[in-house]
Amino acid sequence: MLRVLTLSTLYPDATRPNFGVFVEQQTRGLAGHESVDLTVVAGVGIPPWPLSNHRNYRAFAALPKHERWKGAAVHRPRFTTLPGTGGRFHAASLARAAARIIDPLHAMQPFDVIDAEFFFPDGPAAIALGRRYGIPVSIKARGADIHHWGRSPATKAQVRNAANSADGILAVSEALADDIAALGVDRGKIAVHRTGIDRTLFAVRDRASAKEALGIAGPLVVSTGALIPRKGHAIVIDAVARLPGVSLMIAGDGPERAALDARVAASGATDRIRLLGSVPHRELPQLMNAADAMALASSSEGLANAWVEALASGTPVVIPDAGGARELVTTPAAGRIVARDADAFAHALSDLLAHPPAPADTAATVAAYSWEANCDQLYAHLLRLAGT
Repeated sequence: MLRVLTLSTLYPDATRPNFGVFVEQQTRGLAGHESVDLTVVAGVGIPPWPLSNHRNYRAFAALPKHERWKGAAVHRPRFTTLPGTGGRFHAASLARAAARIIDPLHAMQPFDVIDAEFFFPDGPAAIALGRRYGIPVSIKARGADIHHWGRSPATKAQVRNAANSADGILAVSEALADDIAALGVDRGKIAVHRTGIDRTLFAVRDRASAKEALGIAGPLVVSTGALIPRKGHAIVIDAVARLPGVSLMIAGDGPERAALDARVAASGATDRIRLLGSVPHRELPQLMNAADAMALASSSEGLANAWVEALASGTPVVIPDAGGARELVTTPAAGRIVARDADAFAHALSDLLAHPPAPADTAATVAAYSWEANCDQLYAHLLRLAGT
């Protein structure tokens, strides 16, 4: 058996069921492999008291320190995050908290390899733990962990050092692999490891029926993602507001909610544009099936899971030239890559609505994406690093 320690600060829990669901899906796949014994250490960052009493953190206190979460053994050590430090001390704090959990587990039955699922703070923490236990470390890059933490003055050196110290690196797209190399990392040690897709959820279904279930008549655009500036929801709102008769539904929550509500109100299209708040992942397929197009104006991405989920549902995407966009939108059936402004998005959406591709042709563009392929590649990668 390959004993795998998965370290991830991006992992769902009872208070955040949508948080890192793609990491959870990947981990569940690997945990189900007949030759893998996997343990998850999902650190939960909390600021010191009295900030820990804030409603955003208070619920974390009730989380179990250890549980079986959807079939995987998950430990949830709390580590201290210090506001105003730019994350400078997060990785060291995570490593200390994780070691208290891992020490007795490793002493009882040693792990063979550490699988860090986000580059910061997971990556530097995993390097420290790998040295502590004398085992190899793999770190996976997903997008913001490189584009934000890899460029922030407080953490960029930690990200670069972790990348250079790792025994293996995974990236969700070729573009992201190039961005890691640009930090001063050997491109040859970086492998592309694409996301999977749950085809029992995301598949081509009757669009008219899906629209009827949502009470939608006419063209529908859908967007998903956290309500933060990087995702560019304001651009999509402005674009759809310029398209008479077209509706927009945005699934997600975050600190920009009030500003985006105000933008919708000012657009004059409040009857057509709705912010849905957080939507459970299992309910997203209905939105994707009902949509004529999915639009996401991110300033940076690795390779967004939402892009793949939309395409698998037969829904073309309109996205900027960010991250792995050109690796996914390779034919007109997949959608359009456009400038990151409302005019360009409005023009592309209008074109797609007037000349829609066949849903089966759209879905075929991501036929190679599956959680089975994702698991097989990850297992082979970790097995090679472990040398077993």
